[in-house]
Amino acid sequence: MTKRFGHKAARAQQILLSVLMETLEGSELCFPQLLNTSCRKTGRPHFETMLIYILLSSLSLITAVLNLLVIISISHFKQLHTPTNLNLLSLAVSDFFVGLLIFFQIMLIDGCWFLGDLMCVVYQYLAYIITSASIGTMVIISVDRYVAICHPLHYSTKVTQKRVQVCISLCWMCSVILHSLNLKDILKQPGRYNSCIGECVFFISYIAGLVDLICSFIIPITVIVVLYIRVFVVAVSQARAMRSHIAAVTLQKSVKVTAKKSEMKAARTLGVVVVVFVICTCPYYCVALTGQDNLLNAAFVTFEIFLIYVNSCLNPLIYAFFYPWFRKSIKLIVTLKILQPDSCDALML
Repeated sequence: MTKRFGHKAARAQQILLSVLMETLEGSELCFPQLLNTSCRKTGRPHFETMLIYILLSSLSLITAVLNLLVIISISHFKQLHTPTNLNLLSLAVSDFFVGLLIFFQIMLIDGCWFLGDLMCVVYQYLAYIITSASIGTMVIISVDRYVAICHPLHYSTKVTQKRVQVCISLCWMCSVILHSLNLKDILKQPGRYNSCIGECVFFISYIAGLVDLICSFIIPITVIVVLYIRVFVVAVSQARAMRSHIAAVTLQKSVKVTAKKSEMKAARTLGVVVVVFVICTCPYYCVALTGQDNLLNAAFVTFEIFLIYVNSCLNPLIYAFFYPWFRKSIKLIVTLKILQPDSCDALML
């Protein structure tokens, strides 16, 4: 009788231990009710997880708000409807969406995706499109500054608002078409590469990855660097010429010199934007170019993605530092003066 009772007690202890083990395992799963098919959560210390949450949430909010201010400023005030500012508007739109996409990245902190396979594909698809559109906009900005500095007499006839609008539209359309082709298999069958429920990953073919690398990085960066080297050389020579002849200019020429300085300042400001963009995006694409991404740890890959997010937040700060019209427009927006009649006709420059 004692042996039978001891056997039952031992059996009960085994069952209890088994239940406790399943509970502990279930607590580490994305979907505890799916023990055999659920993905496991990423094991991070609580302090580290909370720090990442706070950092990404703050970055997302600041990025979205600052770029929304740029979008409202350029869209509302008629005096800011210039070809150069239309390029900045396109860049601000892409950066604004980056700020929104950071919220999706926050959901992946613990390694679990709860929105389903379709939303995973939509998130990744939009991320590819926005990144390519940003790079394409940077190319358009470089061309704009190249024509303004190197061919100033033809700028007003070659660079018009309508042509810039067409170029920006083509930039976004090409980005959509390119990544629709690259990701067509994944768009048809979301979640085909997931190994468990709660995962948000996918792979593209070698050819598609190579096309994306060439079209979204190598060609645009080459064009940007070449054009801005040319702009820099011409800007330096023009600055020297203006300093050497400053004493002999007439009033009429003085106006031309002032206009030239304005173009030079715009070139310098947008040059800072381009340089910051290249610094923030090069690490990600350079790793892809070398093909050594599998050898790098997750921390470095996370840092690369974080740099891209930071770049979208830095652009409005650069505008605020260099452009008085942006600082003035922020005051009008914050104080709600843009709601007044005829506020769109306010003098901003």
